[in-house]
Amino acid sequence: MRTRKRRMMNQINVVPYIDVTLVLLVIFMVTAPMTNPGVVELPKVGQALKQTGAPIVVTIKKDGMAEINGKRLQRDELLFEIKKQLETKERPVVVAADEKTQYGKVVEVMDLLKQAKVDKVGLLFKPAS
Repeated sequence: MRTRKRRMMNQINVVPYIDVTLVLLVIFMVTAPMTNPGVVELPKVGQALKQTGAPIVVTIKKDGMAEINGKRLQRDELLFEIKKQLETKERPVVVAADEKTQYGKVVEVMDLLKQAKVDKVGLLFKPAS
C-alpha cells in the first residue's frame, strides 16, 4: 500500500475575493444614485437683507471699464479707490456689470476686491418681473 503525500499549495486562490469585490461594486453602483447628497437652501430673491451701510457700487460697462460713483478708473486706480473707501469703515462692495460685459472682466474686478481684502462682495442684478 502506497500512501500519497499531499503537497503544500503555495498559491492563494483570489477568485473568491474578485467575486466579493464585484458584488460590492454592483451594490455601490445601484445605491449611489439613491443617496441624497446634501440639500442647500438658497435665499430667495427679494428677501430683506440687513445692511450696515450703503455699499460701494463698482459698475462695469460694456467695454470692460470700471466705475465708482461715475468716475472711470483703471485697474490700479480701482484698487486704490476701494482701499481708500474701506479705510473709514467696513462696507460691503457690490459689482454691477452690464449683461454684455465679458465674464473675464467681472472676474478681474472680483480678484481686485479679493486683493483689497474685501469680505463682503455681492453681485447686483435686476430681478425678473
